[in-house]
Amino acid sequence: IYCKMNNLNYYDVVILGAGAAGLMAAISAASLNKSVILVEKNEKSGKKIYITGKGRCNITNACNRDDFFENIVSNPRFLYSAFDGFSNRDMYAFLEENGLPLKIERGERVFPDSDKSSDVIRTLESKARELGVDIRYNTKVIKILSEETDGTKRVAGVETDRGRISASSVIVCTGGISYPSTGSDGDGYRFARAYGHEVTKLYPSLVAFKCGEDICGRLQGLSLKNISVSIYEGGDKTKPLYTEFGEMLFTHFGVSGPVILRASALLTDKLGTPKDLYIDLKPALTFKQLDDRMLREFKEGNKSFKNAVKSFLPVRLLEIVLEISGVDPDKSVSVITSAERKAFIDALQGLKLTIISTMGYNEAIVTKGGISVKDISPKTMESKIVKGLYFAGEVLNVSAYTGGYNLQIAFSTGRLA
Repeated sequence: IYCKMNNLNYYDVVILGAGAAGLMAAISAASLNKSVILVEKNEKSGKKIYITGKGRCNITNACNRDDFFENIVSNPRFLYSAFDGFSNRDMYAFLEENGLPLKIERGERVFPDSDKSSDVIRTLESKARELGVDIRYNTKVIKILSEETDGTKRVAGVETDRGRISASSVIVCTGGISYPSTGSDGDGYRFARAYGHEVTKLYPSLVAFKCGEDICGRLQGLSLKNISVSIYEGGDKTKPLYTEFGEMLFTHFGVSGPVILRASALLTDKLGTPKDLYIDLKPALTFKQLDDRMLREFKEGNKSFKNAVKSFLPVRLLEIVLEISGVDPDKSVSVITSAERKAFIDALQGLKLTIISTMGYNEAIVTKGGISVKDISPKTMESKIVKGLYFAGEVLNVSAYTGGYNLQIAFSTGRLA
């Protein structure tokens, strides 16, 4: 009480990090008539929000509750209280009530009507300022301060590079270590470890794969729809580690796109050894259907094999599949054998690549792993070790697939904290 009455640099709540979780935590605390300071090391808020959804910001997902939790990869049960207290529908309503029109696109993904992530940041920041939140930019937190009374440790504020800020509550919303250029450099993990919290092993997630074959570079920029991918342990095709249908993209270094990012969320912690990636370019058709189609093309005049199958694939991809099949592309269809037809279809339905690694944290959308949820109360987001210390967002060991789920986790846990 003395500290609060006599220290002009005292706040009820100090929040570290002005990202999705931090801004929502600030708005929520201030709406409860708490004095709130939001400390951000960058020169502005929401640097990571700004680049999400390719600059459009996939804010949340409008799916139902069951579907939402099916898309959470790490510790979904931990998030029940946070989500039930502030759901995707609550987030949608909150933004629209605060003047930001929204729209729902394919896959139930929610975006601002303007397609500008900056409008999302502006709405959150304006609401925080309207409620009296003190936002301090270009301020780095050095450590979280605590004091012990009767054997109970509780927070006392933070030490920054601009001096001490006293507070009875501290909420850590510093993010993970993905996209470190946005300021996510692992500070939150350091603060947590300093007080004995477990930080699980960290991995880049929702990230593209680097492949060993040069054909990826040759196909760079080619996007494929309605394909199926299967990933196996290197050299072992007995049971797939992952199978998915959808869209993917070839890059100069490997593969990306929705089915690949989803795979990374599940397999990033298993990529210590190379994995085999098989792409079925025609998953809707059986071997016989493809063979019959090929034979029909053969009957339409005496043409070369490459001309007979040119309608099967885009030109660049067809060249690759022909190379892999070993069939002479200039050979007349009149002398193509059943074995050669089979070789072509096998390559078509099982284009093989070798996954060497992910593209790392610089390209990862989120961090998999983080502060162990065993050390955090799921009903409050408060530390079980230090009173008044809270954690929210990506700094926790919670993560999900792409589609707006990770931002919603940040909003829900920030709100609860």
